[in-house]
Amino acid sequence: MASMEENFPRGGIQKKPAEGKTPKPKLEKDNLFDVQHEEKPQKRKRSQKDQGKQQESKKRFKADKAAAAKDNVMNIGPLTIEALSEGMLLLGCIKEVTDYELAVSLPNGLSGFVPVTQISDAYGKLLTKQVAQGELLEELNSLPDMFSPGTLVRCIVTSIEKGDDGRRSVKLSIDPKKVNKGLNSTALAAGMLLSGSVMSVEDHGYLIDIGVTGTHAFLPNQKAKTYIKALKKGPDLKIGQNLNCLIVEVKNEGRVVCLSVDRSEVAASIATERQNWTLSNLLPGLVVKARVQKLAPLGMKLTFLSYFTGIVDFMHMDPEKSMSYSPDQVVRACVLSVHPTSRVVRLTLLPSFLHAGGAPRQLPGQRMGAVLEEATVKAFYKQFGAVFELDDGTLAFARLKHLSKTRKSFKPGAFKEGYKHKCRIIDYSLMDEMCIVSLKHQIIEAQFLQYQDIHTGDVVQGKVLSLKPIGMQVKVADGIRGLVPSLHLSDVILKQPEKKYNIGDEVKCRVLECNPEGKKLILTLKKSLVQSKLPVLSNYEDAKPGLITHGFVVCAREFGCIMKFYNDVKGLVPKNELGSEPISCPDKVFYEGQVLKVMVLKCEPQQERLLLSFKLTSKPGPEDKWKCTPKEKQEVKCQIGEIVDVKICKKKDNGLEVSILEDEDNVVAWIPMLHLSDFVATSKLLWQSLQEGDVLPRVMYLSDKGENIILSRKSAVISAVQEEQVVRSFSEIQPGMLLTGYVRNVMPFGVFVEFPFGVTGLAPKVSMSDKFVTDTKDHFVVGQTVIAKVMSIDEEKQRVLLNLKVSECSSGDSAAESFALLNQYFKELKEIKDLLKRGDPSICELVPGKRVHLIVQDVREDGSALFSGSPATGWTVTATRYHLGDKKIARGEKRKALILHVDALKCEVYVSLREELLKQKPKRRLRENSQHSAVVQHITEHFAVASLLETAQLAAVPIACHFNDTFRFDSEKLRVGQTVSVTLKAVKENHHGVLLAVQGPAKKNVFVRVRNESETALEEMLPAVKHSLSPGDLVTGTVKSVKPTHVTVAIDDKLTGSIHASRILDEVPIGSFPTSTLKTGQKVTARVIGGRDVNTHRCLPITHPHLTQSVPELSIRPSEIEGEFTAMLNLKEENSLKELGLYNVGQTITCFVKKYNMLKNWLEVEVGPDIRGRVPLLLLSPNTKVLKHPEKVFKNGQAISATVTGTDASGTNLCLSLTGIPSLEQGTISVGMVMKVTPHTGLTIALPGGKTGKVSIFHLNDTYTEDPLGNFKVGKIVRCYILSNENGKIQLSLRQSRLNPKINSKVEDIEIESIKDVKKGQLVRGYVKSISPSGVFVGLSTSILGRILFQNVSPYFVQKHSLYEKYLPEGKLLTAKVLGVDRKEKHIELSLLPEDTGMPSVLPESLGLPQYGAEEEKREEDNEEKREDPKLKTKKRRGNDESHQEAKPKKRKISPADENDSGIEVYYREEEEDDQEEEAAKKKSKVKKPSEAPRLQVSMGFTWDEDNAMDIPVLDQKEESSESEEEEDTQSKLKKRTKKEKELEKQKKEKELCKVEAALMDPSRQPQSADDFDRLVLGSPNSSILWLQYMAFHLQATEIEKARAVAERALKTISFREEQEKLNVWVALLNLENMYGTEETLMKVFERAVQYNEPLKVFQHLCDIYASSEKYKQAEELYQTMLKRFRQEKSVWLKYASFLLKQGQAEATHRLLERALKALPTKEHVDVISKFAQLEFHSGDTEHARALFESTLSSYPKRTDVWSIYMDIMIKHGSQKEVRDIFERVIHLSLAPKKMKFFFKRYLDYEKKFGTAESVLAVKRAALEYVETKSSLADT
Repeated sequence: MASMEENFPRGGIQKKPAEGKTPKPKLEKDNLFDVQHEEKPQKRKRSQKDQGKQQESKKRFKADKAAAAKDNVMNIGPLTIEALSEGMLLLGCIKEVTDYELAVSLPNGLSGFVPVTQISDAYGKLLTKQVAQGELLEELNSLPDMFSPGTLVRCIVTSIEKGDDGRRSVKLSIDPKKVNKGLNSTALAAGMLLSGSVMSVEDHGYLIDIGVTGTHAFLPNQKAKTYIKALKKGPDLKIGQNLNCLIVEVKNEGRVVCLSVDRSEVAASIATERQNWTLSNLLPGLVVKARVQKLAPLGMKLTFLSYFTGIVDFMHMDPEKSMSYSPDQVVRACVLSVHPTSRVVRLTLLPSFLHAGGAPRQLPGQRMGAVLEEATVKAFYKQFGAVFELDDGTLAFARLKHLSKTRKSFKPGAFKEGYKHKCRIIDYSLMDEMCIVSLKHQIIEAQFLQYQDIHTGDVVQGKVLSLKPIGMQVKVADGIRGLVPSLHLSDVILKQPEKKYNIGDEVKCRVLECNPEGKKLILTLKKSLVQSKLPVLSNYEDAKPGLITHGFVVCAREFGCIMKFYNDVKGLVPKNELGSEPISCPDKVFYEGQVLKVMVLKCEPQQERLLLSFKLTSKPGPEDKWKCTPKEKQEVKCQIGEIVDVKICKKKDNGLEVSILEDEDNVVAWIPMLHLSDFVATSKLLWQSLQEGDVLPRVMYLSDKGENIILSRKSAVISAVQEEQVVRSFSEIQPGMLLTGYVRNVMPFGVFVEFPFGVTGLAPKVSMSDKFVTDTKDHFVVGQTVIAKVMSIDEEKQRVLLNLKVSECSSGDSAAESFALLNQYFKELKEIKDLLKRGDPSICELVPGKRVHLIVQDVREDGSALFSGSPATGWTVTATRYHLGDKKIARGEKRKALILHVDALKCEVYVSLREELLKQKPKRRLRENSQHSAVVQHITEHFAVASLLETAQLAAVPIACHFNDTFRFDSEKLRVGQTVSVTLKAVKENHHGVLLAVQGPAKKNVFVRVRNESETALEEMLPAVKHSLSPGDLVTGTVKSVKPTHVTVAIDDKLTGSIHASRILDEVPIGSFPTSTLKTGQKVTARVIGGRDVNTHRCLPITHPHLTQSVPELSIRPSEIEGEFTAMLNLKEENSLKELGLYNVGQTITCFVKKYNMLKNWLEVEVGPDIRGRVPLLLLSPNTKVLKHPEKVFKNGQAISATVTGTDASGTNLCLSLTGIPSLEQGTISVGMVMKVTPHTGLTIALPGGKTGKVSIFHLNDTYTEDPLGNFKVGKIVRCYILSNENGKIQLSLRQSRLNPKINSKVEDIEIESIKDVKKGQLVRGYVKSISPSGVFVGLSTSILGRILFQNVSPYFVQKHSLYEKYLPEGKLLTAKVLGVDRKEKHIELSLLPEDTGMPSVLPESLGLPQYGAEEEKREEDNEEKREDPKLKTKKRRGNDESHQEAKPKKRKISPADENDSGIEVYYREEEEDDQEEEAAKKKSKVKKPSEAPRLQVSMGFTWDEDNAMDIPVLDQKEESSESEEEEDTQSKLKKRTKKEKELEKQKKEKELCKVEAALMDPSRQPQSADDFDRLVLGSPNSSILWLQYMAFHLQATEIEKARAVAERALKTISFREEQEKLNVWVALLNLENMYGTEETLMKVFERAVQYNEPLKVFQHLCDIYASSEKYKQAEELYQTMLKRFRQEKSVWLKYASFLLKQGQAEATHRLLERALKALPTKEHVDVISKFAQLEFHSGDTEHARALFESTLSSYPKRTDVWSIYMDIMIKHGSQKEVRDIFERVIHLSLAPKKMKFFFKRYLDYEKKFGTAESVLAVKRAALEYVETKSSLADT
């Protein structure tokens, strides 16, 4: 027997007494663990009911035997929410206490709540009494007075409800009547521990309610003394207080019991067999002695109280001892939960619970929400989650769904023991003494996790959840909801907020009040408060006198206004402070909710009194200064014209929401889509290619009007601002100025253009174009960049009139301008292409000019063809008819084609098959400005692609010659195939595969002036006035404006002169700003030293004939005013080139910063009024920090000292350097800028002086990294060491050991310069270069490669070499050991084997590859695994062929996915969102819980992917509710009952089920109550039929108001996508108002319906409603309205006609037809007439109808459709003769043979049905004749 017990641990031996007389222990025995193996016996038992018990026990014995063999499948998981059921007893710990509920922490991270009504009977009665009396009762204490967090309580699950968001909430009760319902008075024994609740307070103690009927329990005072003292909640216990009571003595057979709550007595208590506990009354919280029965991966199985079995999951093992448990060990344990049906008992071994009445450890407050950089994986359970060890040694648990962003991105391999992860603490489970953590990126990054994270004044984004009369509920984050009171929905009071806000809308609100304890969050949506930059006033202490802030009015009375701020801070604005004028009735001037600026006058924080004023004139006090500065600083930060880099936060349809990177405050700004580029098409493409999180460089502040800071990326606008060719205010505008702006709005009368700094002007229709303007929209679109010339200004009205004509606005050199546009376009396109590469690398292969092989997909009707092919997968590839040439092509053919153009926006590729393009012509050397003939091949929006006749190369030719040149007449447009003359401008093919050219012949040496980049707009502001000044004259004037490098001086009313920065001081200190010494309005005396020509802006010498018509150039240098002046008189020539010659290379000069040109990356300086210079970026400073933001270091107008290095190519500017003449000798250190990043190779770096150098991947750092080039972006400034400079090739190094040799930092990867540096046995690191059949080649330095033979790559045997390519991609960093060095051959042999390198194998073990020489063992192991896999067993039982095959032992490569095959089951078990599937699975297998109401609709569970579809049936058997053991247990119980009991119970269950199902599922049964309907509409919220039935239900009871409310509810509930369903409800509401409402209410509903639906449909429905309710007059009026509003709609005319005919108004119908024909387009006429005729046939005058048909057919004899309709109607209504007449007419028409055949067939069918044999023959004869005539005609 003993040996049997050993073999059958499930208690086979105990089953023998089943035939005996004591069934009780047998019933309590707990068969928890053996999962799927009970089903066969069970089925067998059902089929053989008459067999004897003896046989039954034998079978059970066999089943147990099988189970024992399979017992290693024991699966003990933590408790999940699905496993909870009503009546389940749990031990919980109070987490939070509020006035109305207790939040309780349950085991395994679950939580529930106890409503105030579920405390106890006595407390419930007091509550009811208080509500009835309406006044507070003394003896009723609030929950916070009685309960404190951290207390353990026994609770029972009363219900599990599902919220709108799919989450389940667990409702609990701690009422002793429910918790102790399993106990009766006879079962009570001394030493028992149970829950009690104080019922009343007596003289010597307390009467306690222990929930056992017929038993009175008394707690004497002395037994409660120490407990009350320790509790610190007052001198005595309160009614309703929950106690953990110990029975001291039992009297009168259990009718009276005496209790104790003494802490020490309770703690010492332990449940024993003597106390007669049974499974039906076992309570959680009992401490028991238990014996370990079995250990399993997820926990263990215990036996306790001699014959009970319980389980402990992994979260409840004592972490200190978890490794040291062994079978038969005796441990103390505490009961955690008891399942009501399966009687599964769960226990805990955590030390805090092992003494009754103990309290679990709490989490330190600051840890909640903490982000932990490194948490170590302690254990991973693939169906539940992972346990981590945190930095402080405590344990944490992460549920499976919190381990990765989505199910698909989850990688189990990342959670092996010891791996580290970043996580965030999101909760603390008191019952498990564990933190709950999440690894989800969005949770780690989330700004708010709990109410404590939100502070008053924060601006938050939220989502509208619901609109209620009190306000709007907003979801700020998961678990955080706020309320926007109705007063705060907008700056003004909203009467109908639902019109402005819809559920699901994103809103930006500000926190008015946040109370984390009460989870109360009050928000405001008032724009003026949300956007306010003024300080937040959230407590009285902050209200310092003089502080100015925003507040809102809460009441206005005769004594003044009461204002409210954040956190309920209130203040009074007395009557005399309401305004500068006295206000007699404040309540009429101010309204509730109005936001106003106020100033604090006085504050008394103790009394909470605050005195305010609306007069903001007084100066703020000194202590207020610092209060305002931070906010003011933020406003100043946004200087218009400043260039910043931004990061994209959110993509919206009309633009991008971005955050400015350099800003510490993370200011959010907005880039409208059209401001992404100067070209509208490029803007859309760039928007499409950008993703959230991308960084967008070089964006300019445009304006901060309105709510957002607006940024722009239009390069033309940016250049204009940088070159000061802008006006900052209206006063600066002068007629004749050229300004760059963008189209703000296009109106029929003209175009509004906006410029930077917010100035706007109008270009009227006449000044828009050189061509005649018919429609302004054809010429300009909103957002387009334009250059406008100021025509005139109106000072009074502040209006500006502009001219956009190209003839006025262009510089005259159209070739240069159009080329500049084209160049810019391609530059932007290159940037977009780089972005697109990320998502679709194939775009790199699609380059115009490339020849590709494509397969013909389809040939369209218009002659064009569709292709497909490898480089263009996913793109639409087309060739037009012209581009197919004369080639005949068929589907499926393979053809060679040339790419002409790639349109990334539409994903289209245009190709050509023309021979002249495909032929490879010899490429000639092309020269710039050479002229060629070209053929236009393709035309896009901005340019045409043309092929040069001589070389067939493709060139891009701009279509527009100017920004404003947007419109062409058809005759001017380029056409494909047209030959044009082009001038080449860029002879190298750019990244887009095309040359750049412009239309028209090259101009011979004609120099047309294009404005120099560095010339200011100043000269245009200074009109040339004829004057008599000559150089040397002294003049006096007033300073008009001070610019950084010059000052303008008004000499008299009309004449203005200019003083350059170099003409102010004799000695200029370096770093000073000479122009700032002068102030606007200051009087100055100056000497004229020359003049400046208005047209060329060149400085003129004294001898120039036009000096008298120029802008005088002045000097106020003391030496020149007093002594001789020579500055500009030496110039005898016009050109300043001579003057540049006066400067020598190496000379040091003083110059003045003009500005930093970010487009060209150079600093522009002015040496004198007529001499300009440039300093390239790399010559500005040796300091890389300065070079990153030179615009911040070099301020405009600053004097700097520079060295001359030469003149530029055009000879008009000096080339300067601030760091001396650059030297690039070997061993020197220089600054450089990254020009190009070549993957796996290195960098190309631009060096000072225009040179470039290369950095190898091995010289980037002293330590090699996995992604060595990751930190380098094009444009990055770096310091570099020059390794060598030979033959013009410069090699550089960025290693710190080279740049800072003094810092002896560790060099992890030393430089290997030659093979001598490599020693045998040494460990080296390098990057994979390539994989060839002879092995893996690894680069160890720029010139040295090492080889790894495949047997030295990994210990596994690999058949497919593609695996190496996958795991050893090019550029992967490897650590290898040198096996041998052959210096002669320069060969190095390396090894990657783990035993050589000490690193893990490069091919993971998880691939399951065979090891060298270990195939045989592997095969056997495979067999072993297969045999044990329970899942496959189940599959086999289901007779599944696939699983049979899979189970065959065969050597195969196991893919990583096979490792954890049960992926789907895991998710089903874990995710709460997938409840529907689970419900369905439960329903399918067997309805377990009769108390749970069945669903209206049961949807089948679905699978995530086809591969796993096989697992679903298994899931139905095995994963019933994520806790298979419990379901099995229920079944094992069923077995142990007698047959009679089982039979009765089965019948009872069946009956109950049948009742419920029949009641709810019967389609014929109508719902009986509003609740029924509520349940139905909850199940199918979008079904209009249900809502209409619900309305009808209320209407039957004549509850019109309720029916209206249901309709309104339906309109809010039904999803906005279900348009038809919504319309049905609107129509029902219209019907309701028509029948029961007034005309006024009907019209109100109708107006709303028209707003929300397609108006035409609503009109038509209302007409039908009127007609059916015989309100003909109203219907008539409505139809008249419709004819005006929808006159183009055919259906409206027809509907009205049918209405009139039903009224018998035939004459009116005839008139209506005439009106219809006038209103509708001609193409509709035939249809309308035939429809009218049909209507007349049915309900009007048949004669008139026939006349209509006849007249139509005489006009349109070939309309076969009309003939057909006419025939049909005549067959119905006419005589046989008339029908035959029509047929005879038709068959003699001259129509297409196909149509004739149709009519002959119809005629024949008609005669067969109604005619005689002769008539049938006659028809056949006629058909024969027709055929003969046709064929004879064909012959002739």
